[in-house]
Amino acid sequence: MRSLTLAEARDRGDLLTVSSYDVDLDLDRGSEVFGSRATVRFSSRRENAESWADLKAVAIDSITLNGRALDPASVRDGRLPLSGLALDNELVVEATMAYSHDGQGLHRATDPADDLDYVYGHLFLDAAPSVYVCFDQPDLKAPYDVSVTAPVDWVVIGNGAATRAAPGRWSLATTKPLATYFVTVCAGPYVSVRDEHDGIPLGLHARASLREPLERHAAEMIEITRASFDYFHALFGIRYPFGEYHQVFVPEFNAGAMENPGCVTFRDQYLFRGAATRDELLSRANTIAHEMSHMWFGDLVTMQWWDDLWLNESFAEYMSHRALVAATEYTEAWVDSTIVRKVWGYGAERSPSTHPVAGAPALDAQSALQNFDGISYAKGAAALRQLIAYVGDDAFIAGLRAYLTEKSYANGTLADFVRSIEQASGQHLADWSQGWLLTAGRDTLALELETGDAPEGSGGSEGGARLVIAARVLRETPADQPANRPHAFDVAGFTDGRETTRFEVTVVSSETAVSGLVGQPLPALAVPNASDLTWARVRLSDSTIAHLSKQLPLVEDPQARAVVWSALLDGVHGATVDPRVFLDVFDAAWPQERNSSILTRVSAYAEHRIIAWFVPRAEQDAALLRLTQVAAKMLTTAGDGTTESLAAARLAAATSDDQSMLTAWAAGHDLPEGLADDGDFRWIVVRNLAGRGLIDAADIDSYRARDDTLQGSLNALMCRAALPDADAKAWAWEELTQKRGRSNYELVHLARAFWSAPTDSLVADYVPRYFTDVPAMSQWVGEDALARVVLVAFPKVFTDTTAELSAAALCRDDLSPAVRRQLIDADAELREALESRRVFSRPS
Repeated sequence: MRSLTLAEARDRGDLLTVSSYDVDLDLDRGSEVFGSRATVRFSSRRENAESWADLKAVAIDSITLNGRALDPASVRDGRLPLSGLALDNELVVEATMAYSHDGQGLHRATDPADDLDYVYGHLFLDAAPSVYVCFDQPDLKAPYDVSVTAPVDWVVIGNGAATRAAPGRWSLATTKPLATYFVTVCAGPYVSVRDEHDGIPLGLHARASLREPLERHAAEMIEITRASFDYFHALFGIRYPFGEYHQVFVPEFNAGAMENPGCVTFRDQYLFRGAATRDELLSRANTIAHEMSHMWFGDLVTMQWWDDLWLNESFAEYMSHRALVAATEYTEAWVDSTIVRKVWGYGAERSPSTHPVAGAPALDAQSALQNFDGISYAKGAAALRQLIAYVGDDAFIAGLRAYLTEKSYANGTLADFVRSIEQASGQHLADWSQGWLLTAGRDTLALELETGDAPEGSGGSEGGARLVIAARVLRETPADQPANRPHAFDVAGFTDGRETTRFEVTVVSSETAVSGLVGQPLPALAVPNASDLTWARVRLSDSTIAHLSKQLPLVEDPQARAVVWSALLDGVHGATVDPRVFLDVFDAAWPQERNSSILTRVSAYAEHRIIAWFVPRAEQDAALLRLTQVAAKMLTTAGDGTTESLAAARLAAATSDDQSMLTAWAAGHDLPEGLADDGDFRWIVVRNLAGRGLIDAADIDSYRARDDTLQGSLNALMCRAALPDADAKAWAWEELTQKRGRSNYELVHLARAFWSAPTDSLVADYVPRYFTDVPAMSQWVGEDALARVVLVAFPKVFTDTTAELSAAALCRDDLSPAVRRQLIDADAELREALESRRVFSRPS
């Protein structure tokens, strides 16, 4: 299928205006296909002009344009040619469409818990033509009337309020103008919790087998929804415009959520079946607020073309965190952003695939898909925080209100947004935009201190009797991506748990003298960007790093602790910090950590990234033992059922080599408090047992029998792929790369555990096969789903041979955009690991 180019979109957008869609879907034709009848009314600026509509059908029953029959065979590469257009036109297409199993288009999944089927639409980025004929580009918005035929025991939810017109027949209220990729229909035997707030009907929906967690979590999710509505109504000065507000938790969802107006879809893992840590609840609350903010940024005002996707994602990323801090109990949301979202974004910035926040070249739709990453989200949100520091919050909000009002139900661009902020603030933003939005890369910030002898008796126990006599902030800009980015942030010093200094600084050049520390005792820890107000690589001094094991546990400010951990992670990836140093700090600081986001994320980084990638294989068992011992230490001090206890139990379950303990936990015996009958926790234990070869496939099947659900079947697949024997690896590889029909989630779970092996030799033969077999999956797996598979399945065999094969693969000219982008990123991560191992190697 051809991908729409920017030039084509501009030409078609200049020619056509779409006035309405009438879509009638028949979902009662079995499990493989559905019927689609769509009527599109549109106008042409020129008579007798030519254009095309987008259509990806299994079979086409009929096509008429202004009453004139068109040949279904004329559809090529997903395009229906339209010639002899009138000024006003009506296109009608009746077709048979295929359900998808890769999370794109109209996805259908069977829940093994009860064998019930569920359908949901995920039309982002260019999957709408696989559901109905359309002009599939973001600037051709129109109202929708949708009707659905479904099995009589199903319910239907969509963008407009749904009414059951007759048994098995549903109609949805006419929508406001929507971009094609926002249209959705969710149908199946969903169970619901309904409420109302400020005149807005609210609905939460999930699979029948998830009724218990849906009802258990509903009160909190509705409270977050209410608080977010109140906050955004007050902030934007524009009421939510799309009628009812439904939040549907759906199976096998590729993203975290999707901002379909009036009918937001979420991955149903957010309905935690067992115990949940506070940061997991925070993450769900953040996603609820994030998707709601899209009702204004993305839905009410949609980007003109995909190169301005930041107008959707950066704003939602920023607004969700702002809303949580201001309007909910999750006042630590920016700490979570530091250790989760920005770590993700910094990884994207380190890759050769890095790109500007805005204006990144997106010459076609599929290329644009590759830029939905940590830069468009986390860096964009950080840039907005810097913009607020530059123009002031009042001017920023005034400019946003003007932008949203002017462009309501239409489309916006970077130029439109910048003009609104300039008019509200009275400042010219061309230079600021060039540095922060239109240039890729990030600066490095470091604090350079000169010290002298202090009078006897002064100074802290770690800082020593030294006074700071001069202080400078150094800003280093990437040589290959030069930009003049002004930074407004703070610097903090800590000694023995005391915050000895904190001052604000604005950096506009390569060296900025600061007076905040001058004349004071040298702090044990000096932390630039301590409140994490800017986007930069923070380079900690050698002295600060040397003091971290003793001093970091004493720092009371969780935001500063998160910045330190982020800087350490950056240093490991950049081969400036020995991964062993990271683990030393982990040993000392993690057992005393009380912020949930830092606690869970740092332990995950330590286990899945630092040890697995950067620690040499010969040292990995000992390193994992250190994590187990730290987890055991925390379990003895953490309160029963707390986030600390749950995080420690999960870490011990994943890393311990104690067969008797693991076997007992898997059987439900001697569990830490709060984890009885927690199936998700059991699978962590079973995954560890499988990876160590302490159970076999039959044992895994017995555990699945205890959890015969969709999530249980996925975990069982992952555990089978983890088994450390040649037959199990051969089976897993065949299932992953050759067996068509596996869902997107099944592929990812197989890939996630495949490279788990006691020695590289067990999986080494699959390294060259990866570079042929996985790219070939683009023949039957959608780009969005395949992108995840490519990254997760990338070989975890850290050798020069793997690097050579990867480099050769990137020279191919037949890779799809998703495969190429993910290979670039995975290759960059491989080379980071190899460089770190080279720099910090020790004689054997």
